[in-house]
Amino acid sequence: MLNLNSAVENINKIGKATAKKLQKLGINNVHDLLYYYPFRYNDYTATVPIAKLEVGANVNVQGEIEFIQNKRSFARRMTITECFVRDETGSLKIIWFNQPFITRSLKTGDKLSVSGRIDQDFAGILMSSPEYEKITAYEATHTKGLVPVYNLTGGLTNKQLRFLIKSIICMATQEPDFLSPAILKKYDLIVLSQSLHDIHFPADSTKLAQAKRRLQFNELFLTQLANEIRKSEIKSHVAMPIIFYEKETKKFVDNLPFTLTGAQKKAAWEILRDLEREEPMSRLLEGDVGSGKTVTVAMAALNVALNKKQIALLAPTEILATQHFATISDLFKNNQITVGLFTRSRRQVNDVYIKSLTSQSDDNNSFLTKKEMLKAVKDGSLEVIIGTHAMLQEAVEFKNLALAVIDEQHRFGVEQRKKLREKTKDQNVIPHLLSMTATPIPRSLAQTVYGDLDLSIINQMPKNRKPIKTYVVPEQKRLGAYEFVKKEISQGRQAFVVCPLITESDKLGVKSVEQEYKKLSQDIFPNLEIAYLHGKMKTTDKEKIMQQFLDNKINILISTSVIEVGVDVPNATLMILEGAERFGMAQLHQFRGRVGRGHFQSYCLLFSSNDDKTAHRLKIFATNNDGFKLAEEDLKMRGPGEVYGTAQKGFPEFKLASLNDRIMVKQAGEVARLIMESGIDNQPLLLNRIKKELNWIAG
Repeated sequence: MLNLNSAVENINKIGKATAKKLQKLGINNVHDLLYYYPFRYNDYTATVPIAKLEVGANVNVQGEIEFIQNKRSFARRMTITECFVRDETGSLKIIWFNQPFITRSLKTGDKLSVSGRIDQDFAGILMSSPEYEKITAYEATHTKGLVPVYNLTGGLTNKQLRFLIKSIICMATQEPDFLSPAILKKYDLIVLSQSLHDIHFPADSTKLAQAKRRLQFNELFLTQLANEIRKSEIKSHVAMPIIFYEKETKKFVDNLPFTLTGAQKKAAWEILRDLEREEPMSRLLEGDVGSGKTVTVAMAALNVALNKKQIALLAPTEILATQHFATISDLFKNNQITVGLFTRSRRQVNDVYIKSLTSQSDDNNSFLTKKEMLKAVKDGSLEVIIGTHAMLQEAVEFKNLALAVIDEQHRFGVEQRKKLREKTKDQNVIPHLLSMTATPIPRSLAQTVYGDLDLSIINQMPKNRKPIKTYVVPEQKRLGAYEFVKKEISQGRQAFVVCPLITESDKLGVKSVEQEYKKLSQDIFPNLEIAYLHGKMKTTDKEKIMQQFLDNKINILISTSVIEVGVDVPNATLMILEGAERFGMAQLHQFRGRVGRGHFQSYCLLFSSNDDKTAHRLKIFATNNDGFKLAEEDLKMRGPGEVYGTAQKGFPEFKLASLNDRIMVKQAGEVARLIMESGIDNQPLLLNRIKKELNWIAG
């Protein structure tokens, strides 16, 4: 007996081969099949008499086959199936190409339903390669009404998928509804089982709209409820309150070689105020590339260290961790705060730590063994510990971790954040959590996706930062752009070149890293040091190349989007983007932020196809350096899935919902908070659903 958890191979008429194809689409059981939504619908609601057909219309035609045969076209080297269908008003010619098997299932006299576009040739109107099915006592699935169209994989057709979903659609009634009748009525939502039926096989456009609305609401609601659960869980713990050292903090700020922006001061104060409480801080610090997030975090770390507690800063890569170590060690050089670096291959300490040892030893080495580093973390002699995933190892124990900072937080899953938070001796006392991101996320989006985190935004750039000059370069000016690159490099500068693909793809006609490396190194800049990197390379190889680029041993680095976030290369002044139209504005802004980190004027050059829509978008980008404004524009144009990508850890994959629907986002949030207030433990259906569908939230 089938149920929602039954494997797809147990569905009648599904073999192992078809099951494997479905698994490639993420469909493993009946439940997955029900929730595999169409991405569009062919509108065949109009059944038109043959005499009234018009060229260009997409319609349904029904009639009787009066003639059908296969013909061999030697000129085209293919089989053509020719069919004539007649209704009360006339006859219509239908042709299919290279589908000779059709004549085995369709015979003269059969009642036929066909749907598709009406074309015309020298003999009159016809239908070419339409959807077809015999008219039987059963309702048409493929040719009548709003016909669902699904994303497919090789060897699977829409006809197969529709047939399979049709065979199990009655099981939608087994899916329990987790929203009460009162909530459904208040927010004008239909029951869940009906929405699952109508998203696949809607009777009309009204039914489809109602189904979409309910399922969109589900996605927004479950996301916000999961955030509320996580927020509640964090509040059930306590954290170590951190006393604010006003005098020492003011002295630290006064000694900085630059003036803090108003946004930095505001964000720092929000963080420091949170740290004073026993309730654990859960805050997201959002700041545009180069806006000064690190020094803001340093002010919090200073106060934690003055409270004789420890700080852990987790970075996604060894290079970024090393960079943070150098920056924070420099910021704390006059504050007697010990700083350590803990990565897979490097264990290093700052001068303050070395001096604390010299009274007992003549050893002036800044590099420690793994055993020495673990001991220094455990006994508390290291106050600020900066590291990569290596810091999450079970062997690492902190003496009194009070603040956990996660850089580029979308690169770490909930489980990894949880592991870092659990590195305290007393499991009821957890560290304050501060996440950072350089990816500008509009406030409305951040509050929905990261609703369990309070939000601090640094939306001002330091006064000494020169805006990056951005130009859309037409193809006829490419050679001139290359001359400009040569000139910059002759003055000791460096350049990034970013391509959308790793290898060449004739189908897409898009520049690739390997193709561009060959062209630039052999034909354009044969006398320069050029290297490339991409996501399929080993981590050690990528970090080695990036280190060589940092050391100015490479003039031009060609890359895919792996360089989008993170490393500062103050000497790099050129960002060249090939196929710029294939990136969204938020992503383009991240690339642009890789340059302009030093004192030199920096440039971003955009090469793209000559497309009017693309040109408008790139023009908006070229004239705007504000990442938050660009993110808002991108969100309007493309939606969060395309802007931020669903591969990011902790970012929900909405199939139907749009975060641009502010009213629905607000309503879903209201219901989530209402259910939390009434007691989530009394809602086992909801808890099970969140565990099943939103495993990124668990923990």
